[in-house]
Amino acid sequence: MACLMSCSLANNKPLSIRFSADSSAIVFSEIDPAGLWQIKNGLNTDTVHTDLVAVLETPADEDTSGMEHPVAGKLEVTDSTLVFKPEKSFVRGKNYLIVSFMNTNFAGTSKLIRGKLDHSVKPQQVMLKR
Repeated sequence: MACLMSCSLANNKPLSIRFSADSSAIVFSEIDPAGLWQIKNGLNTDTVHTDLVAVLETPADEDTSGMEHPVAGKLEVTDSTLVFKPEKSFVRGKNYLIVSFMNTNFAGTSKLIRGKLDHSVKPQQVMLKR
């Protein structure tokens, strides 16, 4: 099992999650170098990558939580990014909730100093509208 979290200060930038220029894929960039290395070396041989990223289609009314539907697709790794390509094209006007555990940690320096340690890792969530 791979661990894709880091307590390193080498990459202080938050994970960038956005649609590709043509909106045919979701691009994850600013990935911690150690995590990206682990993804590159385990993407095709390890099932852990299935828990790295979740792409969910959400209803138009955002107050209806729990009504999300998973979007099937494949992950591809480039030199510096991870790309999610859906099996079916993203639909214009739809909202997509992206959930990722990349670049997450539970014991960052600022939390340590403020005494706000948490015992679980919280995923990063981003809502994208096509």
